Amino acid sequence: MFLIGTNTTEAHPVAGYKMRKAARRGAKLIVADPRRIELAEEADHWLRIQPGTDIPLLNGLMHIIIKEGLHNQSFIEERTENFEALRETVEKYTPDYVSRLTGVPVEDLYTVARLYATTDRAMLFYTLGITEHICGTNNVMSVANLAMLTGHLGRPGTGVNPIRGQNNVQGACDMGALPNVYTGYQKVTDPASRAKFEKAWGVPLPGEAGLMIPEMFEAAHHGELKAMYILGENPVLTDPDSNHIRAGLEKLEFLVVQELFMTETAEYADVVLPAASFAETDGTFTNTERRVQRVRQAIDPLPGMANWQSIMALGDRMGYPMNYRSAEEIFNEMASLTPSYAGISYARIEDKGLQWPCPSADHPGTPYLHASSFTRGKGLFQSIDHIPPAELPDREYPFLLSTGRILYHYNVTTPYSAGIQSIWSKEFAEVNPYDAERLGVESGDRVMVASRRGELTTRIGVTDRVPPGMIWMSFHYKDSPTNALTSNAVDPVTKTGEYKVCAVKMQKVAGE
Repeated sequence: MFLIGTNTTEAHPVAGYKMRKAARRGAKLIVADPRRIELAEEADHWLRIQPGTDIPLLNGLMHIIIKEGLHNQSFIEERTENFEALRETVEKYTPDYVSRLTGVPVEDLYTVARLYATTDRAMLFYTLGITEHICGTNNVMSVANLAMLTGHLGRPGTGVNPIRGQNNVQGACDMGALPNVYTGYQKVTDPASRAKFEKAWGVPLPGEAGLMIPEMFEAAHHGELKAMYILGENPVLTDPDSNHIRAGLEKLEFLVVQELFMTETAEYADVVLPAASFAETDGTFTNTERRVQRVRQAIDPLPGMANWQSIMALGDRMGYPMNYRSAEEIFNEMASLTPSYAGISYARIEDKGLQWPCPSADHPGTPYLHASSFTRGKGLFQSIDHIPPAELPDREYPFLLSTGRILYHYNVTTPYSAGIQSIWSKEFAEVNPYDAERLGVESGDRVMVASRRGELTTRIGVTDRVPPGMIWMSFHYKDSPTNALTSNAVDPVTKTGEYKVCAVKMQKVAGE
């Protein structure tokens, strides 16, 4: 198991527990992370990389694998193309050069490259530590390069495994909760796909992609986007450069927030609609292995209706009547329009979920992808060079801030739980002992942390989990809103913010 950019035991505790069990049964564990996360303690090899140097690390491993003839030549010839371009790119990522960039010792690079390449079944796991960079898309493609180079795809116990950020991110994307696709990733720019959905829904549909979230807030700033309807999101706390987000919300003419709690975002709303939780409605979740699973109503919806019913009521008032009678009826319509879900029904997933693609009612589902070919035919190696973070420490802002989640709060809704608050009620920014000594601070002291975008105060925890020069914070607490500090730089393809790297300064709060 090769983990890069994933603190699995805290952000995905069920998967993390299974990883621990596998490691204790003898599976080798490689962890690449700037922090000494829990799994680093159990890893056979912990690569403490400099934040933002994932591409050099991966290129360096591929350099060694190719130089030592450990690449899977038959897989490359039969299943891929553009290998020579990859070889040319990684040629310059020598172990010495990569070690200087990443901070990983040369001998560790050789050991990990040999282990991953020569193991018969190796799995690669990543999550937001890979994607939340301005080069997040390139990071993901680099991970795919490494897996293709070694043939660790298309078989059980192999593959590139993106552990999704929340419990139904995969399902939301599958359902078209993206501005450029309908369900099943059918492009809105494709006339045939658009015609199919226009016929099903009885309305004309636009032929161009919509806006991603950062683009929405930019449009709000410029007065081009005048209204928003936010369901189950709290961008004031969770999105990067949150002061910019707040300013965008203030410029809207009309904001509707449908929520379980009066969140920081809901406080800006003109209208707040009550939301139903997963426990108050029927439906499905699709998990990180593409398994579609039933979610069953445990209690009656406290608002009096489930979310799909309130959306349907809004549609009716806006001139588009919908007449669904159940969540199952909505699912059936979606499956009829989505080839990868066509064979899935509530009856088939009553006892156990099915993994898409499942194109027909007699299809057993697909446990792993790419068994004989890739979606595009042959896998395309990408030539990718190092792209430094948008903002690095300097004399004025000498510390590197990185952010993430802690186990007790998982995301950001748990501040509303008195039980969880009693366990971990405030932020403790992680600071290395060397930096703490220089600044004259100790665990529990209060400090001011500032970036070019905002500032906050927080308690600190002095620990060598983080290296000197780095501060690590979670984003769970409204009293220390970490995303007031984070960078407004985004990946140009996905528009994902660079949460993992920005420059800050820190000083002890007077009187503390």
